Amino acid sequence: MIILKIGGSAITKKNAIKPTIDHENLDRICSELQYTNQQLILIHGAGSYGHIYAKQYEVGSKIETNSKERLMGVAKTQNSAQKLNNIVCEKLQEYQIPAIGIQPSAFIRNKNGKIIKFDYSIIKQYLDDGFVPVLYGDAILDENNDIKSSILSGDQIIKYLGENLRPEKVILGSDVDGIYTKNPNEYDDAELLEVVTKDTILESDSTHDAADVTGGMNGKINELLELAKKGVCSQIINAEKPGNIRNILENKKIKSTIIK
Repeated sequence: MIILKIGGSAITKKNAIKPTIDHENLDRICSELQYTNQQLILIHGAGSYGHIYAKQYEVGSKIETNSKERLMGVAKTQNSAQKLNNIVCEKLQEYQIPAIGIQPSAFIRNKNGKIIKFDYSIIKQYLDDGFVPVLYGDAILDENNDIKSSILSGDQIIKYLGENLRPEKVILGSDVDGIYTKNPNEYDDAELLEVVTKDTILESDSTHDAADVTGGMNGKINELLELAKKGVCSQIINAEKPGNIRNILENKKIKSTIIK
């Protein structure tokens, strides 16, 4: 079984002022997924479909009152993220992939932005029946009454499912080849790290040479290092490079970072 996460920046226009699909990338990614016969769970980021509203309405921030504006912010974020999920599933189905969209906010709960309730039995049932469950980053209920709701990232979903379902592979498709010694978009001498461990990150911090943080990379690293502690390794690849997803599913070597 494989858990594959596709970053929202790979399937949407991340700097768009309104939710916008990157149709070329989405079509290519879905076409490459048709070549695997393994059980697959797909998780995608919300990209411009979720981040625009989440930022505008400060979803997950401390609230003074349970205002209509705050409620509308959560509702708009959920609705927009679900629209993206529908688009992704429809495109997968065009390639004869039996994708089933599953809304995280319907059955996952947070407390202080961390998962505390997650009944993954429905995911396992769909998987065992031959479907491809497709989850995504979402705005969900939070049991901290100061915030009431918070953002659930795709990386949090990966960590939880990785710990509980013990997949053979956990793959994260980002917009870079992996983790670098520096931000590769700013430094020509940035080097790709083929393997990252907890010690690697500590060493980078101690020398003030932090790993690339584009696309929320620090958050990904932290979640994946926690997953590695449970014995599940993961791999970050560039999902925007044609052929990368198909190649990694076929166990071919590509530029990437393994976190263990």
